[in-house]
Amino acid sequence: MNANTPIVELEGIGKRFVRKIDLAGRIANVLGSGQREQVVHAVDDVSFAIAEGEVVGLVGESGCGKSTLGRVVAGIHAPSSGRLRYRGRDVTELSGAARRAYALGVQMIFQDPYASLNPRLRVAEIVGEAPRVHGTVPKAELPAFIDGILTRVGLDPAFKRRYPHQFSGGQRQRIGIARALAVKPDFIVCDEAVAALDVSIQAQVLNLFMDLREELGLTYLFISHDLGVVEHLSDRVVIMYLGRVVEVAATEELFARPNHPYTQALLAEVPRLDARRRQFMPVKGEIPSPLDPPAGCHFHPRCPHAMERCRLEAPSLREIAPGHTSACHLNDATL
Repeated sequence: MNANTPIVELEGIGKRFVRKIDLAGRIANVLGSGQREQVVHAVDDVSFAIAEGEVVGLVGESGCGKSTLGRVVAGIHAPSSGRLRYRGRDVTELSGAARRAYALGVQMIFQDPYASLNPRLRVAEIVGEAPRVHGTVPKAELPAFIDGILTRVGLDPAFKRRYPHQFSGGQRQRIGIARALAVKPDFIVCDEAVAALDVSIQAQVLNLFMDLREELGLTYLFISHDLGVVEHLSDRVVIMYLGRVVEVAATEELFARPNHPYTQALLAEVPRLDARRRQFMPVKGEIPSPLDPPAGCHFHPRCPHAMERCRLEAPSLREIAPGHTSACHLNDATL
């Protein structure tokens, strides 16, 4: 593998969920109701790469497909189209040791620490199950290994005989982080990993993520709707809207010079404590249904700059500055 090869690369990734017509629907169709399969276009032609050691923030409103994309990257969902590469190799072509390296090397931390842990298992079992099953840690060394992982994430190993319900939300999220770290991954997908926590606890968990990055050389795909968190944590930001990537840039560049109207709207709705901006400004309109996304640019029904072309033609993601790409027809007049 070339030293410049991204650790994870997405090329034209699409993910669709199809709801089949049930028996009642088929009977209704016999009577002429005309029911059809429902297709949710969760992710549509997404392409970007993540370099080793990088933290990429994936941002968008609820329902834009970012969690689904994270699950595709983590191997939980298979893509409906496109290619996902891990260290330069298509994951669909991996087998044997290479497939196992991908399965263990890419882990996911979920949004809800209350729902993502098995309530019937003790902490030692939750953290130690994967190393035991995959044989990554000798059985005799497993108790000490679990103690070390819990200490690393800021938990007292004396608590390892407790059940998840005996912990606070922040502690449960630390258990989830410990579970992910237990198989020694190099890439972690964090799906709204601090969204369910109190603000003071969020700061502690975010600092933990940064410390682990430095200590273990981890790479993150950090999924969030909180631009403040993303600005603090990420090296680069990917903006998604209704299944499509609309803008990608280095964090400082994106916050200083947002190009896409949707990115501008997201940044405008972030409350500021300066004299010029003290009002909350939400993005106008509702995000359309992925069951029936708009033609052309998906954002055009909510965009104040929409033209006729926007309603008919989907803009391609184009470079507008070094390392800064955006999918907007307005750029054609300036390029």
